[in-house]
Amino acid sequence: MKVGIIGCGAIANIITTSMISESNDIKIAYFFDKDIERAENLASLAGGVAVLDFDDMLNNVDLILECAAPVSVKEYAPKVLTHGLDMIVMSIGAFMDNKFYKDMEELAKKHNARIHLPSGAIVGLDGIKAVAKFGLKEVSLVTRKSPKSLGKDINSEEILFEGKASEAVKEFPLNINVAATISLACQRDIDVKIIVDPNVNRNVHEITAKGDFGEFKTRTENLPCEANPKTSMLAALSAIRLLKSFNETISVGM
Repeated sequence: MKVGIIGCGAIANIITTSMISESNDIKIAYFFDKDIERAENLASLAGGVAVLDFDDMLNNVDLILECAAPVSVKEYAPKVLTHGLDMIVMSIGAFMDNKFYKDMEELAKKHNARIHLPSGAIVGLDGIKAVAKFGLKEVSLVTRKSPKSLGKDINSEEILFEGKASEAVKEFPLNINVAATISLACQRDIDVKIIVDPNVNRNVHEITAKGDFGEFKTRTENLPCEANPKTSMLAALSAIRLLKSFNETISVGM
C-alpha cells in the first residue's frame, strides 16, 4: 500500500519515522505541505516524493493520511474521496460540521471510498462505541493541559471552556480533537470542560460514561510531542496502529 500525507509537521514525522523503521507492505511515498520545505525534508527522510500540487499524488497512492488541520480536511477530502481513495483523518474536528459529515459520507459511498478516524489521544473509545445505542445516557470529557500546550502564559489553574464539543472544536480547532472523536463515536454532542493547569506537564483527558449498562471512567495522561506540545504522542501512535491493521488477518477490538 502506498500512502500520501497531507501536512508534514510533528505527527507526520512520528508516523513516517515509525513506518520506515519496520518491515511491512505499507510505504509512505508522497508528501504534501503548503510549506514545501517541510514536505521535501520528510520526503528525503522516507525516500519519497514531495509534491507542489496536491493533485499530483492522487494517481500514485492507495490512501491519503491527513495530518494538517480541520481546514485542510475540508479543502482536500472532497478531492480524495471523489478519486475513490480511502482517507485517514487526524483533524477529526472537521467532522463536527454536520453538513460536511453527511456530504463526505455520501461522497465516499458514491465512489466506494472509506474514511478512517483514529482513536487519537484517548483510550476507551471501543467501550463508548459499544454502548452508544444501548442505553448510553451521559458522556463528559474533562481535558487538562499545560499553559504551553494551549499557548497561554498563566500561573494558576483556569477553566478555559465549558460547554458542548461542537463549540469546543470551533474555539480550539488544533487542541481538542478528542472531544470530536468521542462525540462522533457516541453520536451526540458531549459535554466538555477544558482546563489550563500550570501544575501538569501532560495532556490529561478524563472521560465519564453512564447509562443502562452501568458506568465507566477512563483517564489518559499523554506526553506531548516535543516538536509540537499541542499534540499528544498517543494521537500519532493511534494512526500508526491503524495503518498496520490494514495488513492484519486477525483484528482485535473494534
